[in-house]
Amino acid sequence: MSTSRGELALGVQAGERRNMNQKILKLENLLRFHTICRQLHSLYQRRMLAQWRHVFSSAYLVWTAQLYPQPWQTHALIRTALSQHRLLVTKKEKKSQKSQLSSTKSKKEVEVWIGMTVEELARAMEKDIDCVYESLLNTAVDIDSLEAHSHLDEVWIKEVIKKSGMKLKWSKLKQDKVRENKDAVKRPQADPALLIPRSPVVTIMGHVDHGKTTLLDKLRKTQVAAMEAGGITQHIGAFLVSLPSGEKITFLDTPGHAAFSAMRARGAQVTDIIILVVAADDGVMKQTVESIQHAKDAQVPIVLAINKCDKAEADPEKVKKELLAYDVVCEDYGGDIQAVHVSALTGDNMMALAEATIALAEMLELKADPTGPVEGTVIESFTDKGRGPVTTAIIQRGTLRKGSILVAGKSWAKVRLMFDENDKVINEACPSMPVGIIGWRDFPSAGDEILEVESEPRAREVVHWRKYEQEQEKNKEDLELIEEKRKEHQEAHRKAREKYGTLHWKARSFIKYKIKKQQQPLKPKEKAGGDSNVLPIIIKGDVDGSVEAILNIMDTYDASHECELELVHSGVGDISENDVNLAETFHGVIYGFNVNAGNVIQQSAAKKGVKIKLHKIIYRLIEDLQEELSSRLPCIVEEHTIGEASILATFSITEGKKKVPVAGCRVQKGQLEKQKKFKLIRNGHVIWKGSLISLKHHKDDISVIKTGMDCGLSLDEEKIEFKVGDDIVCYEEKEVLAKTSWDPGF
Repeated sequence: MSTSRGELALGVQAGERRNMNQKILKLENLLRFHTICRQLHSLYQRRMLAQWRHVFSSAYLVWTAQLYPQPWQTHALIRTALSQHRLLVTKKEKKSQKSQLSSTKSKKEVEVWIGMTVEELARAMEKDIDCVYESLLNTAVDIDSLEAHSHLDEVWIKEVIKKSGMKLKWSKLKQDKVRENKDAVKRPQADPALLIPRSPVVTIMGHVDHGKTTLLDKLRKTQVAAMEAGGITQHIGAFLVSLPSGEKITFLDTPGHAAFSAMRARGAQVTDIIILVVAADDGVMKQTVESIQHAKDAQVPIVLAINKCDKAEADPEKVKKELLAYDVVCEDYGGDIQAVHVSALTGDNMMALAEATIALAEMLELKADPTGPVEGTVIESFTDKGRGPVTTAIIQRGTLRKGSILVAGKSWAKVRLMFDENDKVINEACPSMPVGIIGWRDFPSAGDEILEVESEPRAREVVHWRKYEQEQEKNKEDLELIEEKRKEHQEAHRKAREKYGTLHWKARSFIKYKIKKQQQPLKPKEKAGGDSNVLPIIIKGDVDGSVEAILNIMDTYDASHECELELVHSGVGDISENDVNLAETFHGVIYGFNVNAGNVIQQSAAKKGVKIKLHKIIYRLIEDLQEELSSRLPCIVEEHTIGEASILATFSITEGKKKVPVAGCRVQKGQLEKQKKFKLIRNGHVIWKGSLISLKHHKDDISVIKTGMDCGLSLDEEKIEFKVGDDIVCYEEKEVLAKTSWDPGF
């Protein structure tokens, strides 16, 4: 860029020299022409003197010789004049060059970027913020609403730089140098000769209350269902079941509730076989279909367990026929899916189901590499008092031992302790084995991939790289969003210019004034009223999977036009003082799922006016959230009819100088009460609403007219004309609490 500017300057200087030379040449020609004329005139004078020699003396000739110089003298004069002219032109050229250099030096180059704030622009210009404000005076920018952290559009950045007499230089957001990828990745696939058989990982899926947990309870002979609130599994659990034959099966007990469909899908991703539980007396339900879809998406084979076959109304054949519609074809109907009739309650055919699962696993020839660095998947994360962050994981490759360094998501761990589903400490975990891991520095998320690395510095390096990558991705998204908003603003500005383009400046000013007046800021009272339509909430859960499930339900919220649902914070663990302080700041509500809030915390919350709502069952928490949202909505006014009357005759009476129309009515239903509200209905349409001026029975004023009685009444609206056949309805208005239109699906 600097080379092209230098060449341009040289070209300009060469042109100026050419112009100067042309002017000098013209001047020289003019001087020569003038000299020749003078010489001719001198010759003419000499001839005249020769003729009149007797009149003039020789002194006159000397005088004329002095007056008209000789040619050699003329050339000397020309040379002197030309040298003086060249000197003047050269000085002028140097002066202009100096002025150009000084003007170039005075223009400072300012580096700017899209979306920079007022403060950043002032800092880049090395000026005060007021300088930016002054430059934007008499523009379309609303100076009063402009703050130091307000973002400026490209148009206004250019305007400020231009008015400040500086030069503009666009640059992208400053980014770090390209860093080398430091992420940890899976190893290449192992040599088939090194692989050994492993236990199958089985997921039990199906509709809520179809007996999944009871079935699993019979298999592993523990009382899981008794420990669960309401008999519903609330989060993913992983268990290893040993059969009498010596075979082992790892079960992932995924929730049957529709709210946890995303977690069921994650369970299917690490699953080898799915046991689909369908109640023989209930048939295929909504969540049964969802479970089938998850199995198909993950390409996992199914074993069908038709449960509750001990009931009198059980119909297993009906279940098999219903499943045909979803491409689940049992062996009885020529398919390849094993169907086992079981009763989780009595334990019938439990071993047959286990054997069917083992048989399918043998057909799949499940194998794994028990050597080398560990690879696995996080099933759930939670906080254990005294142990810190704990994860349940399924090992998929390698053998996990105490002291191993693991990375999962943006967290890492040095394994301090491992335990099985019975809380028994173990020393190593092989492929397909569920294990609890203690030693995490932070919470990994359910579903994160676990990879073993060689050292702690390497683990930190991987975590830093992943955080950096996430930050870069966010910066990129923010930049794209800023650019999109800038284009929208430019387009709106262009349309506004086109709209006002043909109008006179007075008309433009008047239209802008009207628009600005309509967009005046809300009054303090109106602002306070508007804030009630926002519900800030804080979610705390016992495990990461539960919190994620609740957040997934919140993602279905589609009633923001009624009340805005704002998630302030979510996390794992008991409710803390920080949660209470956060809720107080945002005027929010704390929802806890399977967590505790100590007496000190509850007292602090009560003192600060913060609601803490604790739940053990997820759909109770969602119902509570719906009620809280409904309470933020304005009440609905409902009309309750008290009585109805029909108009039989119309007449008018004179009161002073006015004629008042009166309707003669008979009460057909209920009663008319003078103090209540009334409406006049004609041909099914309401043509008037208001109050009565008078209500009379014969000539007596009365406050209540009951069914079957005649009366005369007049309205508070004189222009309304009664007609025979119209109906008068007496009603009262009652405020009823509104209900949110959000339906979470259960």
